[in-house]
Amino acid sequence: MSSKAESYIFKKVISIGTVCELTGLSERQIRYYEKRKLIFPERSERGNRKYSFSDVEALMEIANKIEEGMQTSELRKELNMKQSSSYDHAVKETMIRGQLNAYFNKRQ
Repeated sequence: MSSKAESYIFKKVISIGTVCELTGLSERQIRYYEKRKLIFPERSERGNRKYSFSDVEALMEIANKIEEGMQTSELRKELNMKQSSSYDHAVKETMIRGQLNAYFNKRQ
């Protein structure tokens, strides 16, 4: 995926009303998921919530899992594990790059 497409997906420009239309969720539900730290909108200068297409996808996933009977606390644990896993992967990748750079620089 190109960086333009990635920036488009993650750019926080969608209002809560539009998110409601796209997801079928109410503003109250979306605010609740934010309160439970499952979604992280940005705020405009006026304090309005702004979401990305990535947030919309996350909200759809959250709604589906809650409909299946999952609790928000379980979803939060799952989210923490995903974030931790992504962080661990990034750290390992950085360490490997550093080791490779050191090895190849040493050989020159």
